Order: sequence, then structure tokens, then C-alpha cells
Amino acid sequence: MSTVDLHPAARALRATVQGIEDEHLDRETPCEGVSVGQMLHHVVGLSQAFRAAADKEFGPLTDTAPEPEASPTVADGWRSELDDHLDRLLLAWREAAAWEGMTRAGGVDLPGDVAGMVALDEVVLHGWDLARATGQEYVLDDATAAACLAFVQQFDPSGTPGLFGPAVTVPDDAPVLDRLVARAGRDPRWAPR
Repeated sequence: MSTVDLHPAARALRATVQGIEDEHLDRETPCEGVSVGQMLHHVVGLSQAFRAAADKEFGPLTDTAPEPEASPTVADGWRSELDDHLDRLLLAWREAAAWEGMTRAGGVDLPGDVAGMVALDEVVLHGWDLARATGQEYVLDDATAAACLAFVQQFDPSGTPGLFGPAVTVPDDAPVLDRLVARAGRDPRWAPR
């Protein structure tokens, strides 16, 4: 499998993060029971875990399954911490070796190319979650959204515990980002209450 560029997804996530204020941290997200602060903590953690997976650096970062609903919220300095870990994630997945052979993430052994797509998908979907939760537009290029959609279409549309909820129905001609989030179990029309 050829490698996929994670940079557009990281740019979209970073643009969203710039619009997140401290008063947003307690807001709900499209992931039931997960606040913005908890989601940000989860994204910091997954960026570390998938950087380690790319580097085949097995240990606590790759052997523990994330649980965003059990995560604490972010602490002071979270913006620079997230930015730093995203930089490391991008550098790691730029290497062809990251996409080859076997690796581990969340305690699961998997091919490197699958782990790379999971990393991309996580950055994209949680970027969308955070944008929705904070009332921002999420701007992602169609090529990245289409790559993620092709990936999530490999999973059971009735849902995959720990990954995706049941698919939400949207028109076939809906924008590719809407089709992606719907296929991953999110309602593209979701808005905070």
C-alpha cells in the first residue's frame, strides 16, 4: 500500500484547535459522554501512541487501549503539547518504513499500513468532533476525506465497538466529509444542545 499524507488532516485539526477556548472544554462532543477537554486529552494520547506505532516503539504507548470517556480533561499547556505531538506524528508517518511490516496500537497487532490509516482517520474524525462541539466549520480536503471514507467502508455498517457507531443514513450525493462522518456513526447535522 502506498503511504497517505497526514498533513492535511493535521492542518484541519490545528485550525480547529486555534478556535477552542478554555470555556469550551466542558462542552459535549458528538461522542456521547466525552467532553471537549476529554477529547483533546484523547487526541494528545493517540498522537503519541500512533507516533510510537509508526516507529515500532512497543511499550506502554502502544499496548494500552485508549478510553476517551475515562480520560481526564487537558491540563495547562495542552495546546503546545498537542502541537508538539502532532509534529512528531507527522514526521513518523512520513517514513515509508512506518507503513511496512507489523506494528501495534491500542494493544492490537496490525499491519503498518492499517495503523497509518487508523491514525489518519482518528485525526480527521476527532478534528470534526471538536469543530462541531465548538461551533466551528471543519475544513478538510476531499482527497483526505475520500481516503478515510474508503477505509471506514471496510468495517461493519452496524458499528464496530471501540471504533465506530452504527452508520447514519445520508444521501448518496452528500459531500464526501458528510458521508465519512455518517459512515463512522456520527450525524453530520449534529450540533451541541
